Amino acid sequence: MTIKPTGEQLEINHGRYAVVVTEVGATLRSLTVDGEEVLWTFPETGTPRHCSGQQLTPWPNRIRDGRYTFDGQQQQLDITEPPRHTALHGLGRFLPWRVESRSATEVVQSAVIYPQNGWDGVLGMTIVHRLSDDGLTVRVTAENLGGNRLPYGYGAHPYVAADLATAVLTTPFRRELLVDEVRLLPGELTEVTVANDFRGGKTVGDTVLDTAFCDPETGWEVSVTTADRTVSLWADDSMRWGQVFTAPTRDGIAIEPMTCGPDAFNEGPTHDGVIILEPGESTSCEWGVRVR
Repeated sequence: MTIKPTGEQLEINHGRYAVVVTEVGATLRSLTVDGEEVLWTFPETGTPRHCSGQQLTPWPNRIRDGRYTFDGQQQQLDITEPPRHTALHGLGRFLPWRVESRSATEVVQSAVIYPQNGWDGVLGMTIVHRLSDDGLTVRVTAENLGGNRLPYGYGAHPYVAADLATAVLTTPFRRELLVDEVRLLPGELTEVTVANDFRGGKTVGDTVLDTAFCDPETGWEVSVTTADRTVSLWADDSMRWGQVFTAPTRDGIAIEPMTCGPDAFNEGPTHDGVIILEPGESTSCEWGVRVR
């Protein structure tokens, strides 16, 4: 028997929409509308390219040198991005996620992140993918199942398929995070630069983005418009941050909702986004995709 690299493929359907979520990582592998794929993704016999569709927990983005201090204890995570010497995108991307329930329009998966290098806790995660007339909604819940406090952040890494030469990107963000060019680690949180200001909408063209944006008080929606459709990704008001990344192949763009910015476990301009979970506490957030 041959096992797919991302495990079981879990399909749900509603009206025009169909979604495939994988067992490994609870990864959003496919979202089709009227049979047409709208995500920049990977085949069921492959693995995620550039983290496409993955769930990023218990932190999104990078942690500098994989090192942080929490409650007076210095922690050293495994380095998972050797070229930049960082710990990238959390600990849940390659775990098998158990199916808790499944219907025609909804799949509920769970996983537990146990203590390991640099992570001194037990974190229970539940992710719900649900389809309705309004598209896809993803609800994510984290619960501290252990006996000590934990730092926590979450992000998702869906891509929209689009020819960036002509696609129009519209964002609401007023601020962006400046980073160093070599390691992409935080510098200063500033007003959005002219080059990266997509409020009102403009063609992506040759613009290269691997940029974290912040809108401090409200939920947000980002849209990508092509000749065929507009794909909008939204996040609730618990997800202040959004990362936008243009695929090197220039045929896809990642819109990543995040509860905190890069290197948030360390002091700096993103640190106030860290959620502290006391034993027994939980937190939830929602994001989703709609197509018109």
